[in-house]
Amino acid sequence: MNTQKIGFIGGGNMASSLISGLIASGHSPQDLWVSDVNQDALKVLAENLNVNTSTNNDDIINAVDVVVLAVKPQILSTVAKNATASIQQKQPLVVSISAGISQQSLSQWLGNNIAIVRCMPNTPALVLTGATALHANAQVTAEQHDLAENIMRSVGIALWVNDESELDVVTAVSGSGPAYYFLLMEAMEKAAIEMGMNEVTARLLVQQTALGAAKIALESSESPEQLRKRVTSPGGTTQQALETFEEGGFTALVSKALHAARDRSIEMSKQTENT
Repeated sequence: MNTQKIGFIGGGNMASSLISGLIASGHSPQDLWVSDVNQDALKVLAENLNVNTSTNNDDIINAVDVVVLAVKPQILSTVAKNATASIQQKQPLVVSISAGISQQSLSQWLGNNIAIVRCMPNTPALVLTGATALHANAQVTAEQHDLAENIMRSVGIALWVNDESELDVVTAVSGSGPAYYFLLMEAMEKAAIEMGMNEVTARLLVQQTALGAAKIALESSESPEQLRKRVTSPGGTTQQALETFEEGGFTALVSKALHAARDRSIEMSKQTENT
């Protein structure tokens, strides 16, 4: 694949992380562009990452092969409509990381002939350990498909879904997922303190345990169920704790919570696109 020029409309945290990831994976800063209304943010990006910057979105679009839409969902409609003429003239690949905005809406704003990949990253992308799901429309070529995946893989794993509606499930699982783990960590830390442990020790033990469990799961070919059984001795302390979780309806509650998050994602998408 030839070197591609990539432009970001929006220079916030997620765009900055993607740019950093691309540079770390070998992409030249001179092939990366960023536009934003915040000149201070652009100055920081230019000084720290040596990328090209502009306050004019059209300048970015005209200079690149890929346009990454990295603005808030509430303003994406305005940004996209204002960029339509330049997008139609340049015909770049458009990658959207704005949550809740469908490919149909993007096509209505930009034109039905534009190649669009919609992505759902999560906040661990900010520390290059993200999980991103992607869906491409029919106009995306095989080369563009690989390019979009490589961009998102620069900050973690990147997985394709077959149906765009699956992105609402992705939102419930990995998009909101970090908060679920933080909630469990918070509860464990509080319980440890209640039992007499000091806060610093409790927090470090919980954090390292979470990291270790995730590392084992990632490096193992076994399912979470198999791993759980492997570390649960019959009649031991772990079994006692797990049984207590289940007595409180833990598995059913997790399912209920994820269904609620998915349904809210669908609802919010409709609200955002109707504004």
